[in-house]
Amino acid sequence: MELAQKENGVSLLAIDYDLAIDDISRQFKETVVRFRRRGAVVAVSGGVDSAVCCALAVRALGPQRVLALLLPERESSGASERLARELVEMLGVPYERKDITDTLEALGCYDRRDSAIRSVVPEYGHGWRNKLVIAGGLSGQFNHFYLIVVGPDGRRVEQRLGLKEYLEIVAATNFKQRTRKNVEYFHADRLNYVVVGTPNKLEYDQGFFVKNGDGAADIKPIAHLYKTQVYGLARHMGLPHDIIESTPTSDTYSLPQEQEDFYFALPYPQLDIALAFLEAGRNTTELAAALDIDELSARRIYADIAAKRRTTRYLHEAPVLIKG
Repeated sequence: MELAQKENGVSLLAIDYDLAIDDISRQFKETVVRFRRRGAVVAVSGGVDSAVCCALAVRALGPQRVLALLLPERESSGASERLARELVEMLGVPYERKDITDTLEALGCYDRRDSAIRSVVPEYGHGWRNKLVIAGGLSGQFNHFYLIVVGPDGRRVEQRLGLKEYLEIVAATNFKQRTRKNVEYFHADRLNYVVVGTPNKLEYDQGFFVKNGDGAADIKPIAHLYKTQVYGLARHMGLPHDIIESTPTSDTYSLPQEQEDFYFALPYPQLDIALAFLEAGRNTTELAAALDIDELSARRIYADIAAKRRTTRYLHEAPVLIKG
């Protein structure tokens, strides 16, 4: 058994990786049979979550019953696509590449987003890059977002966003996740396969996904696993070193953006511990000792987790059927 982060000699994140692989593979295969499908489609981003999901699909079904999809667009990282190719070649799964830039342009993804950015930074234009960052939650304030843009000359502008501008930027950007999901379901329908969702426990619990975008799937094999455990599975399964050593990113905005920049209040190793402590009923004094922080900070971490659960609860809801 490989142990993850430890606290007082006892790890809340320790799992038996062989047992986890066997259990997930069994349930994966049972789900495919129950849904009367023949295989699985996995969109592979180059990150550890989709890599582990693809490897688990191969363990459950065999490589020839898994289709991997590489779905870049013009703002995707070239390194991400390189890692995705390395993974599918190592696993021996068939794959298809589809650049979704033309579709996003036709939908107005880039134009609508850029128009919203220009309402805040009028000089924003060709050659500029952008990202959103989160602030406030760990200082006891409401979470709010900043826009960061960098011009072709390297000039950096940072501007706090109002709700209207924030929602417009996010709504336009969400075209990316929803377009990818359309491609995934096309291939799933064509092949009679299930679509695999790739969120880990942090993303699923805290609502870090797009409804009917990357949140849509027929099976989510790692939604019960903390990010630390997902990295542990990747190491245990011998996945490519560069994927295992990669920093989690959204790969959604044109500027490099780590997940804690945009959404999570802490780096994933600390947030894993915080969420595990909360679910185990540990108090803030214990969390403060485990993370070597003061108790006020620990209380704010728990409060931020609770706030994200409240505000994203609707993402988990099925359509409401009105009763006659």
